[in-house]
Amino acid sequence: MQSPIDMSNERVNIVSHLGRLKKSYKPSNATLRNRGHDMMLRWEDEAGAIEINGTEYVLHQCHWHSPSEHTINGRRYDLELHMVHESEDGKVAVIGIMYKTGRPDSFLSSLMDHLEAITDITDGERAVGVIDPRHIKFGSRKYYRYIGSLTVPPCTENVVWSIVRKVRTVTREQMRLLRVAVHDDSDTNARPLQSINNRPIQFYRPDDKEEN
Repeated sequence: MQSPIDMSNERVNIVSHLGRLKKSYKPSNATLRNRGHDMMLRWEDEAGAIEINGTEYVLHQCHWHSPSEHTINGRRYDLELHMVHESEDGKVAVIGIMYKTGRPDSFLSSLMDHLEAITDITDGERAVGVIDPRHIKFGSRKYYRYIGSLTVPPCTENVVWSIVRKVRTVTREQMRLLRVAVHDDSDTNARPLQSINNRPIQFYRPDDKEEN
């Protein structure tokens, strides 16, 4: 039950019963940290939550992988953002958003000065003030859902993954700033695809009347 995986059309079950991702995020003080293998934005105070199947998962941090870890119909994108949430009893839910090269991402634009400031400091931290997670744009109600794992050690399983279907855009310069945090020869920080092992993958598509 490891992640990431490829979400190909022939493996996906289209459903409408999963319901929209119920987000209740709010602005909170945050710290940007260069972890050597990635850049992580960690909210220090209560930054809101998402609700999945009646369970509330509180938002703790987000971080970026380049290129993307998950693929859609075999296609790997340029960047993937992971929003990591945890429930009261320690269960983890991650929302993934993928990006291709194009127009600037407004959320990353708001962090550019801070990213530049800690680019060269491995394990460096910088308080970035109040950051509003509602500024992370999803752009679509459609998403993939499956049960997998964290993609960094210890690769803990039983993680509830929701991958937003809409692929958003990011500039080359924004990707470069995120990527320079990766101090290894490959200059990437994406885990290879893992075996699906007959796990169900669901694709939430709202009814027409809900979409309107």
